[in-house]
Amino acid sequence: MRLRDIVHPNQLHGLTVAELESIAQEIREKHLQTIAATGGHLGPGLGVVELTLGLYQTLDLDRDKVIWDVGHQAYPHKMITGRYEQFHTLRQKDGVAGYLKRTESPFDHFGAGHASTSISAGLGMAMARDAMGDDYKVAAIIGDGALTGGMALEAINHAGHLPKTNLLVILNDNEMSISPNVGAIPRYLNRLRLSEPIQSISENLEDQIRNLPFLGGSISPEIERLRDNFKIVTMLQNKVGAIIEELGFKYIGPIDGHNVKELIDTFTMAHTLKGPVMVHVSTTKGKGYKYAEVDKVAYHAQNAFDIATGKATPSKPKPPKYSKVFVDTLIKLAEHDKRIIGITAAMATGTGLDKLQTKFPDQYVDVGIAEQHAITLAAGMACEGVRPIAAIYSTFLQRAYDQIIHDVCIQKLPVFFCLDRAGIVGADGPTHQGMYDIAYLRCIPNMVMMAPKDEAELQQMLVTGINYTDGPIAMRYPRGNGIGVPLQEEGWQPLPIGKGEVLREGDDVLLVAYGTMVNTAMQAAELLVEHGMEATVVNARFAKPIDLELIAPLAQKIGHVFTLEEGCIMGGFGSGVLEGLMDMGIMLPITRLGVPDILVDHASPDEAKAGLGLTSGQIKDRILTQLTTSETRSPINTN
Repeated sequence: MRLRDIVHPNQLHGLTVAELESIAQEIREKHLQTIAATGGHLGPGLGVVELTLGLYQTLDLDRDKVIWDVGHQAYPHKMITGRYEQFHTLRQKDGVAGYLKRTESPFDHFGAGHASTSISAGLGMAMARDAMGDDYKVAAIIGDGALTGGMALEAINHAGHLPKTNLLVILNDNEMSISPNVGAIPRYLNRLRLSEPIQSISENLEDQIRNLPFLGGSISPEIERLRDNFKIVTMLQNKVGAIIEELGFKYIGPIDGHNVKELIDTFTMAHTLKGPVMVHVSTTKGKGYKYAEVDKVAYHAQNAFDIATGKATPSKPKPPKYSKVFVDTLIKLAEHDKRIIGITAAMATGTGLDKLQTKFPDQYVDVGIAEQHAITLAAGMACEGVRPIAAIYSTFLQRAYDQIIHDVCIQKLPVFFCLDRAGIVGADGPTHQGMYDIAYLRCIPNMVMMAPKDEAELQQMLVTGINYTDGPIAMRYPRGNGIGVPLQEEGWQPLPIGKGEVLREGDDVLLVAYGTMVNTAMQAAELLVEHGMEATVVNARFAKPIDLELIAPLAQKIGHVFTLEEGCIMGGFGSGVLEGLMDMGIMLPITRLGVPDILVDHASPDEAKAGLGLTSGQIKDRILTQLTTSETRSPINTN
C-alpha cells in the first residue's frame, strides 16, 4: 500500500512492519517537499512519523481519540487521515491548516496551537467517556518541552488521582520544544535517553500475590511490604518512572521512537493496562533529514528552502525584522545597564533573545513553556530594582492574564511587556493571531500601552519602557519586516507617556491610527488626494493613556473620525478613542476600522488584511463611501 492510497487511518491495520516503514519514508518525502516549497514547521513532524504509524495501527480511529499537543507535530497524522492530496496547500489560504482543527477533519479531536493542553483535554474526554458508559480509548501525545508547562503537570496530578480512568499519555521526548528545553524535568529525561528500556514488571504483582493458594485472597502486612519494596527497587532503576509511578501512572519506557515493531508491541501492551498509563518514547527531532537533525532550532520551522543544501531560497533584500531591531537595540542598552534582564518562555529564537543570551548570558532567562511563571518571576525581579523585559508573543501572553493583573498591575510593578507577533501573523491561523492584547490589557488599571509606527519608533519605545518606573508598560509590535526607515545606532530618547503626533494635516477627515496601521493610514491619505480630499493623520503611539488633548480638538474641527488598528475592534484602541470623546461630551461620526468579531484563519498577512478590508485602497474606498453618505448614517459606526 502506498501513502497516497490511505484515506482512513484504519487502513494501517494489518500492514507489516516493512510496509509501515515504507509509508514512513513516503511521509518524510512528502513532508520535506511541501515545507521546502511553502515554508512551515519541519522538525517536529519528521520526528514522530513512526510514533504516529505505530500508535494508529493499534487503535480504531472510528472510535478511539488521539489528542496531539501542538498541531505542528501532527503533519504525519494529517497525511494519513484523508489530507494527503491537499497537503501541498498547508498553511495557505483555504488550504490545510498548520494546526489541528476540529472543523477540518473528524480525526482532529481537539484543536491545539498552544502547548501543554493535550493531557487536560484527553483526561476530559476520558472522564466524559466513563460518565456516558462508553469504552473507547483516549491517547494524548505531549512533547517533553510541553511537559514544562504548568498546565500539563496539573493534568498529570489530576489523572493520577483517578486510578479507574483509562488514559494513555505518550511522552514524545526529543530534548526540544522550539528552543532547547530548560528545567529539572527535561534534565531528568535527558539522563534517560541512553538508558536501558524498563518495562513496568511490577504492575500486576499485587494480583499475582493475591492468587497464591496459601494466601486465600488476602495480603498480610509482611507480604504487602515485600510487594512495595519490590516495586520501589524496580522503579529506582528509572528515576522518571519512579516519579510518574508515584504520581499514580503506570510507566513504560523509554522506548525507541523510530522502531516501528517496538512501538506497536509497546502500545498494544499499554492498551491492556487499567488506569492512567504513560509511555515514554525517545525520538529525534528532524529525523531523516540531516540538516534538521543537526540544527534542531533553526529547522523547527523554515521558510522555503532547497532540500539538497538545506539553505533558504534566496529572496530580495528586505528591511530588518521588528524582532531583530528589538533585540539589537536591547543588547546595546543592556551593555550599559546591568539591571536589564530579558525573559522568554521557550521562544528565544522567535523573540530574538537568543542573541542577548549569547552576548550577556547573565542578563537572560528562559523559563520554558511557562508564561504564568515568567510574569510573576518578572514581578519579583521588579520588586528588587531589576528592569525585567518579558518578551512574549501576544497570543502566548494570554496564558498569563491573572499574573498580569494580580502580580503586576495591582502592585504597580515596573514590568516591561514586549508583545511580539501582535496583530495578524498569517499562516499559523487563529491560535496564533495577536488580536486581543489591546483589548485585554487596556481594561487593567495601572497599565500603559504603546505601539510603534515603524522600526525606528520601536527603538524609542524600547528606551521609553525601560525608563518608565511608575508601573507596568506594554509595547506591541508585529511579526515580519519593518517598513525600511533609517535606524538610530544610539542616543535614543524616551517618548512622553501618552502623547501622540500629527503626521499629516487635512480638513476633510481625521485618521487616528495605532501601531502598524499608521503607515496604512498614510497610504490611504495619499490615495484620497486623488479624489480631492485631504486627511489629517495622527500617530496615536499610546492606546493607554490616549492623547485626547491632541485628538479631541482635531475631531471637533474636522468632524469625521476613523480609527485604525490591527486588532479586535471590540474593546480595542478605537473603543478607547470613542469612549474618551463621548466622556468629553463630543458626539461625532466615528468609524472604527480593525478586526471584527471573527476568527482570522490561516493565510498570508496581506491576504488576511485584504479579507478584512484593511488595505490602504479598501480603507480609502470605505472613507469615500462613509463621507458621501454621512447625512443618513448614525453618529457611531463600527466595521
